[in-house]
Amino acid sequence: MTSEKRNITTKLETESKYLTNILDKEDVKDFKKLIPELQDTWHKKQMFRTETEMRFSVLSDNKYPNRASKYWQCVREQNTHFENLVHLSFDARKNEVEIEKLKVKIKDETNKLDKQLLQIELEEKIYSKAGMELVAKHRMREVATWSKLKKEFHDGSFDDKDVNTHQAESYKIRLEHQKATLTPGSSQPEVFNVLGQLDTLNRVMKDGELLNGSKRGKINRK
Repeated sequence: MTSEKRNITTKLETESKYLTNILDKEDVKDFKKLIPELQDTWHKKQMFRTETEMRFSVLSDNKYPNRASKYWQCVREQNTHFENLVHLSFDARKNEVEIEKLKVKIKDETNKLDKQLLQIELEEKIYSKAGMELVAKHRMREVATWSKLKKEFHDGSFDDKDVNTHQAESYKIRLEHQKATLTPGSSQPEVFNVLGQLDTLNRVMKDGELLNGSKRGKINRK
């Protein structure tokens, strides 16, 4: 079943005979020889992020300096790919219906040229189906890898129900990292933005603005 999905070999072989419309004969011969390699390339081309890129680029320590911030970024990333996977499923279902409708139209069409156009459209839809299946496979890979990373970062030391809980401390560390990178050559807007946010966050944390009403009241009475 898996081998049947995302199989474009037949499509490449079929399409190769029509490439004479846009390629020289020698180029077409070269294309046919390359079909196995092109099939392999199509399958192993990179789509979305690898786990390596997730760890060092998406979850870079300077942006996400602790387990809580990394965990919650994993939640965001996983949800994005999950939602895109669901929408892709809808698109794939629509595409499947369009394929079946085209098959009926081709069967009933009597005009030779119109029938050819419908056949081309059908082949394009079938190729698109293979592409959707490949995208779905890699969407699911990302969903599963983000799940793995969530489990890795979740050590029970932070709130995994409310994203707001960790943010003050996490952003404070992040902004302090940014502050440390400022130089005399840093632009005025960059300095203003980093220091402004850091100063404001320090004041908000000191004044207890992020605490609930009862806790804030106790702090204010001290």
